[in-house]
Amino acid sequence: MTRGRLAGWGAFLLLVAGSAWVVAPDPSRLASGLPRLFGWLATAWPPDFSGPRDIAWRAAETVGIATLGTLLAAALALPMALAATRQVSPGVGFYHPMRGLLDSLRGIDGFVFALLFVAAVGLGPFAGMLGVALHSAGSVAKLWSEAMENADPRPSEAILSVGGSRLHVAIFALMPQTMAQNLGGLLYVWEANIRASTVLGLVGAGGLGQELKNSVDLLDFNRVLAILLVIIALTLTADRISGALRKALA
Repeated sequence: MTRGRLAGWGAFLLLVAGSAWVVAPDPSRLASGLPRLFGWLATAWPPDFSGPRDIAWRAAETVGIATLGTLLAAALALPMALAATRQVSPGVGFYHPMRGLLDSLRGIDGFVFALLFVAAVGLGPFAGMLGVALHSAGSVAKLWSEAMENADPRPSEAILSVGGSRLHVAIFALMPQTMAQNLGGLLYVWEANIRASTVLGLVGAGGLGQELKNSVDLLDFNRVLAILLVIIALTLTADRISGALRKALA
């Protein structure tokens, strides 16, 4: 085994040991807590679907947050993706900072952005939409820029050889080549945002998370189970729709 590989394994083991020290896993606490959890679950049946309009409205908010947030993310991501693509970026001094910005947006969870926007614009799904959009813009731009960087370079070289600009390369070479792949990536992000939007209500950003938090606060586990079943159904439906559309684009 080489020194580099030994160093890598050593760093990994140190990371695991440090994580265990910080988290301090306690199996005895889990063993004592599981009966309490199972007791709550035993009282949660049957699920309480009373007030179906409220649940339907919260589900609609969840879908709306994810859909509008993803569309806004796409609008924000396009110029950032182009600036983070080597073939069309204005230069190294612009390329690397833009890459850093994309990593920063991806590194901060939409949940955190939603919390900040709740403070800025108030409670409700609008704050959730903004939080989803800002986080997703980094993810979408990263996917798109990498797809364009890996595109066939020959059309780009042909455009530059006849005096075309970097903008021409983007519009007539890179974007057409990667259109199907980029739309597929956007659909995947939308699907992920459906899942993420179900919990944004925990910080007051609307959606099913709001209804879930209210039910947990009241220890109404029949209602909690009903909301969880709706979340599962919504997630599975989004997964099927996204998968079918991605397959059609392939």
